[in-house]
Amino acid sequence: MDGYDYIIVGAGSAGCVLAERLSASGRHRVLVLEAGGTDRRFYVHLPLGYGKLFFDPAVNWMYRTEPDPGLAGSRDFWPRGKILGGSSSINAMVWIRGHESDYHDWEAEAGPGWGWEAARAAYRAIEDNEAGGNDLRGTGGPLFISANGRDLHPLVESYIGAAEATGLPRNADFNGAEQEGVGVYQMTIKGARRNSAARAFLRPAMKRPNVTVLTHAHVTRVLFEGRRAVGVEYSRKGVLSRVRAFSEVILAGGAINSPQLLMLSGIGPAEHLKRHGIEVVADNAQVGRNLNDHQGVNYTWRMNVPTYNDILRPWWGKMIVGMRYFMGGKGPLAKSINHGGGFFRTAPELARPNMQLYFQAFSTLIPREGERPLLTPDPFSGLSIGLSNCRPTSRGEITLHSADPFAAPRIVANAFSTDHDVQEMLAAVKYLRRIAAEEPMRSLIAEELRPGPEVKSDEDLIADFRARSGTVFHPSCTVRMGADPATSAADPDLKVRGVEGLRVCDASAFPTLIGGNTNAPSILMGWMGAERILSGRN
Repeated sequence: MDGYDYIIVGAGSAGCVLAERLSASGRHRVLVLEAGGTDRRFYVHLPLGYGKLFFDPAVNWMYRTEPDPGLAGSRDFWPRGKILGGSSSINAMVWIRGHESDYHDWEAEAGPGWGWEAARAAYRAIEDNEAGGNDLRGTGGPLFISANGRDLHPLVESYIGAAEATGLPRNADFNGAEQEGVGVYQMTIKGARRNSAARAFLRPAMKRPNVTVLTHAHVTRVLFEGRRAVGVEYSRKGVLSRVRAFSEVILAGGAINSPQLLMLSGIGPAEHLKRHGIEVVADNAQVGRNLNDHQGVNYTWRMNVPTYNDILRPWWGKMIVGMRYFMGGKGPLAKSINHGGGFFRTAPELARPNMQLYFQAFSTLIPREGERPLLTPDPFSGLSIGLSNCRPTSRGEITLHSADPFAAPRIVANAFSTDHDVQEMLAAVKYLRRIAAEEPMRSLIAEELRPGPEVKSDEDLIADFRARSGTVFHPSCTVRMGADPATSAADPDLKVRGVEGLRVCDASAFPTLIGGNTNAPSILMGWMGAERILSGRN
């Protein structure tokens, strides 16, 4: 077998960072194996083009959960990036670190090396923030972060004003000293193009002679000699190959693929593996457990004033916004649809925000087959405000459907399976109506379309959000790290318990789910994980 010092499985948010950091000295040969293809695709780099990627199997794993009682029996759709950059190449580009206390939670589970001070220093090193540097924000790092302060839809200010009227403060930086409030989201956009982890980290690393990246290389299992990982087997163009790792194998496939690959390789709950005819290398009951994800729902209104629907829907409007983008890098195509948002508490006694807001000056109630219709919204002036829970207590799991490495795993989301999650979501959706009832929003609204004014009682509101909610694409914690072997699949150095030479470094290793979008902490995981690997903790 050919050999490398480090084999990274998955070129997603964490994997791209790992490749750059582990290869920077030039002393280590690094191989990155990505099941998907290149990120050099038009709709990947066009910021608003991610709607075209939502149902595209060329770049998307397109997972489906098991029927979920918490979501009225539906099989939720879970898009995950199958492409260089992983989900950072198909996501909505919002840059949120999470609340400071989230990293206190990580420290409680995994030690001070994962606490807020360590995370803050790492984020400052990672970032090149357009808003400038301070004790919290970084400048000069490899990842440019747009302040998103220009060319916003006029209704963003109306939304902020209405939310302020409810008592929520205006917040100029959700990654600043305070997370609570309402304002504009920072974005991973640079020069009117998506600034994915592939663009910021992997592409520069690929210029080095000690980095090899293979696309369309689907890893089927980790290879062991005894209990030590010594390489991987992968399928590429119909051919099975093996490659050796002289130092370590690092799984960075994400919260779904990493636990699946561990189980296919003989690491996981022993009885489950035996049922699928897989030889047990290490009985690790926590692999695939602790699945945690944010659940979200939108409320939608018909407006008395124009929204993005009015310009993005007609052919002439598409031509105008296309010209604005291609001639000057401006207009709605140069941004995510979530211009604004915020964080709030559903009860004043809570110590930190437990809900996240998303403001969208458009609506997509009328579906289009095979597309998330960001570029073809509803044929009327519509507006949506969405929300998601920050720290749900419901837990799901990832298990195998079969021992076939090309078959999708079994995803049990268990959404809204605790009364805590149901009751806080109930309080949260009521708050959306409070925002809509305040000026300057109130006089701009013609009518509520979803769920509609007839949905009033607590029972009806709960039934509605069960029927219409779904993932906001932040699955995490399925190979969680921690100091306690009884509750963690990996130790605080990201080493998989029960074996040697194998680490997991991606969102699956989060000790707890961060209160906010998960791309930033996934990139952080790659950065801080690389530090541990390079420090010689083998």
